[in-house]
Amino acid sequence: MAFEGLADKLQSVFKKLTARGKLGEADVKAALREVRMALLEADVNFLVVKDFLAKVQERAVGQEVMQALTPGQTVIKIVSEELTALMGGKGARLEFQSRPSVVLLCGLQGAGKTTLAAKLGGMLKKQGKNPMLAACDVYRPAAVAQLEIVGKSQNLPVFSMPGEKDAVKIAKEAQRQAIIGLNDVLIVDTAGRLQIDDALMGELEEIKKALRPDEILLVVDSMTGQEAVNVAKTFDERLDLSGIALTKLDGDTRGGAAISIRAVTGKPVKLASVGEKMGDIEPFYPDRMASRILGMGDVLSLIERAQQNIDEKKALELEQKLRKNQFTLDDFLDQMEQISNLGSMQELLAMLPGGAKLANAEIDEKQLGRTKALILSMTPSERRNPRILDFSRKKRVAAGSGTSVQQLNQLLKQFEQAQKMVKQFGSMGKKGKMRGFPKLPF
Repeated sequence: MAFEGLADKLQSVFKKLTARGKLGEADVKAALREVRMALLEADVNFLVVKDFLAKVQERAVGQEVMQALTPGQTVIKIVSEELTALMGGKGARLEFQSRPSVVLLCGLQGAGKTTLAAKLGGMLKKQGKNPMLAACDVYRPAAVAQLEIVGKSQNLPVFSMPGEKDAVKIAKEAQRQAIIGLNDVLIVDTAGRLQIDDALMGELEEIKKALRPDEILLVVDSMTGQEAVNVAKTFDERLDLSGIALTKLDGDTRGGAAISIRAVTGKPVKLASVGEKMGDIEPFYPDRMASRILGMGDVLSLIERAQQNIDEKKALELEQKLRKNQFTLDDFLDQMEQISNLGSMQELLAMLPGGAKLANAEIDEKQLGRTKALILSMTPSERRNPRILDFSRKKRVAAGSGTSVQQLNQLLKQFEQAQKMVKQFGSMGKKGKMRGFPKLPF
């Protein structure tokens, strides 16, 4: 999980603060020394850390804290506000002004530009836009094929010119084809290098001159830490970036890049790739990221993810079944699959206030696969009415799913508990109290 080490250390510091009824100046300074070490270990730029702590200390040793009823919580509030400001304050939106709007992705090799291009295209498509991807990496073997594969997974058109080695020419033609095809956004995937060189930067400058992009986003691998900030400064000097896109925020990253990059470059972080799935991309909101780091959760992002991934039609159908007490094992499986589309259980728990502690618990992510195998090994009549599953039938289902009768019994017990909940909701509906029934799975 992103920022896991930093989050654990900061939460440990704040736990000590909130355990005290009153705080003196010495207590606050001692806590901030620990915060300083935690940030430096997370690879946050030392100048950024110095400025950040100076602002926090100025507020934390003042009357705002000393006269507060809960001084420990007040310090946490100050740190949260200053951390949010450090990462940019308000979330920065992508700007789409021309038609087609051009989003130029740049960065070092291995940063994740190609995958991000498809993720961004898929996100914009859900927002009602009609994006096209342009394959302008003419150096890396199979770069074009990779873009076509990830683009196809999102049902996005991908423009390429096999055999052509002039990336600027490909970019110009892609823009022309986007106009012809009525694509309102053109996402350009460019070549990267293992390190910054003049040839790379010169080519990017030519593409920028030819396309006049609305957005020039530097794709940064969060796991590169402090080096990512140095890369961003160099790219910005040559291309005048409009923003940053952070990838691999779900990995074992210390988080220094996400925290430092806005303060050092002055460019906002606009996108965050938070997982391996194509849907694991979201706008970067500094306040929400600060909440995650401090263990306060991120309920707003969880709600938005649910709205994007849960089928509203199926939710309405489920509501009708709940009213009539017609909840079956097929419905049970469908709800579990929709929950899995939101992300791993660790991710979801981390988005709940206080859930970061539970997110480190051992959770069997393979359980959904076993549940699916068990249910699909049943006949339609058994799924509708599992009471007919005698021992002989259970042995057949267990053998067909590669599981055991014991695991099947556990599933049936879980389903029975879900049915009891369904009956409660159904009775509420009959009494006219079901208005506003949540359209989220259990």
